[in-house]
Amino acid sequence: MKNMSLRDRVTKKNIKHGVVFATKFGDFVENSIEKAIVQRNHLAEELPENPEKLKWYRVSLPKGLSGDGSEYYIYVKIGDPKKLCIFFSGGGVAWNEYTAARPVTIGKLAAGLPNFYWNNLRPVTQIMNINFGITDVSSEKNPFRDWSFVVVTYATGDFHVGNNEYSYVSEEGKDEILHFHGYTNFLESMKVAKRLFPSPENILIAGNSAGAFAIPALSGEIVDDYYPEAKDITLFSDSGQLLYDKWRKTAKNIWNTKEEIWKSITTDNITLDWYRALYGKYGDRFRYLYSSSDRDYLLSAYYNDIINKQYKTDQQVQEEYHRQLIEMVQALRELNPKFGFFINNWKLPLITMGGTVHTSVRDMQFATFTQDGITMARWLSDAVDGKVYDVGTELLREE
Repeated sequence: MKNMSLRDRVTKKNIKHGVVFATKFGDFVENSIEKAIVQRNHLAEELPENPEKLKWYRVSLPKGLSGDGSEYYIYVKIGDPKKLCIFFSGGGVAWNEYTAARPVTIGKLAAGLPNFYWNNLRPVTQIMNINFGITDVSSEKNPFRDWSFVVVTYATGDFHVGNNEYSYVSEEGKDEILHFHGYTNFLESMKVAKRLFPSPENILIAGNSAGAFAIPALSGEIVDDYYPEAKDITLFSDSGQLLYDKWRKTAKNIWNTKEEIWKSITTDNITLDWYRALYGKYGDRFRYLYSSSDRDYLLSAYYNDIINKQYKTDQQVQEEYHRQLIEMVQALRELNPKFGFFINNWKLPLITMGGTVHTSVRDMQFATFTQDGITMARWLSDAVDGKVYDVGTELLREE
């Protein structure tokens, strides 16, 4: 520090002030959004005895729990009783004490500070869960508009499979508990699904980001325990790739998943391992779908933190993500030649930081952006109707 020049000290001070300003600005934005949602009466109501069709409602689950110990609830929409989408929400992941101590806030997002998972549900998280993309009830472009939905919300950092009370020290130095309660939340959510939608004919089990990982982990249980008579079932993971050589230890010792889940993890690719286990048990019982952008800016930042302890994305780590995606798609296709893929190279100014988008199924680009002239909405709608095909796989050619 003594050898640091005046210029370097001024630069460091300016950076620190910039981070503080960005954090405060982000928190201000979050508070403003939440205030607007509440004041304009846009918060979803608790499910009434006689709900309206095609309207989103909240269902509070007394046995549910968010990561910070606060309330937990899911969202449901009453539509066609024969068509049911069970959607697993994303929202980051915590795989050790460091990540557990850094939950997401809008302030941290704005400042580019490490932030790994949402640890509670609040008005701003409603935007992440309903009324966008596949959950949009206002757009005629959404082919799933009239479907019934159960959105299994996510605020536990455990890919929906955890069952543990995890002690950690917060950034402020306080002893805290992260409630890895995702699996219990899932079970309580499925009780609601079965009560509201007892006998659907077509089922789509889908998830984005952290929810994408949950699809191969939990779909077998959904069918066996809740919908064993269903014949037409499609599985769809949107953006579920994060390589880490300690996933098995994380699942067993940190999340405390049930044995069947952690024992099936044998490599650094948890999604691929879970799909191998699922396909080995159920084979062609399901249709299988996977999507990703080719250089996901957010998942590449998570991977960079795992490998280099740097929570940021750049061209180098985005290219590594692309290489890993090529290998994963090849492996999934070898597992099941009927696997359908939607690969895109969509970018959003000021967001994707030189890379490509992170998830699309529940974003504005779902029914508006095209790859090879086809929207994800059309591709997914065709797939659930039995017409499974690939889009954008030419992006995975080795350069």
